[in-house]
Amino acid sequence: MPSEKILEQKKAYVAELSDRLKNSVAGVLVNYKGITVSDDTKLRKELREAGVNYSVVKNTLLSRAAKDAGIDGLDPVLENTTAIATSEDDYVAAARILCKYADTSKTFEVKSGYLDGEVISLEMIHSLAKLPSREVLLANVLGAFNAPIASFARAVQAIVDKNGEAAEA
Repeated sequence: MPSEKILEQKKAYVAELSDRLKNSVAGVLVNYKGITVSDDTKLRKELREAGVNYSVVKNTLLSRAAKDAGIDGLDPVLENTTAIATSEDDYVAAARILCKYADTSKTFEVKSGYLDGEVISLEMIHSLAKLPSREVLLANVLGAFNAPIASFARAVQAIVDKNGEAAEA
């Protein structure tokens, strides 16, 4: 039987993890077995730069935190080694980075994930991973908005240039 101090630490950790799950828009669970220290360091750095919180968790503690956060359906994948990557504002960053790494590794695998508190399939996670980053999507949208204005500006400039030539002649 664990001591009261250890039990209180675990309860505090579950509460903290539950808040992290509630405040995130997306999360991805992975089996990190077989990852080297250097690869893990690179992976964590890339996730950190993308604003993703990544940590190794005990399956029983994650199960309790998920239930507290209202995320049902993760229990079947909570076996072996588990790490979770959560993001508070980017739906695709964790999936994109972890799926890219899983494709190059023989043992590292994506187990499950969730979006807005609902567990999603592995196919959906891989689909999310193929989406471009938020910055690329915003650039595409802004380019689409900018195209008509740029065309109009070129047309006005052509009229000005044509009228200027006619006046000189």
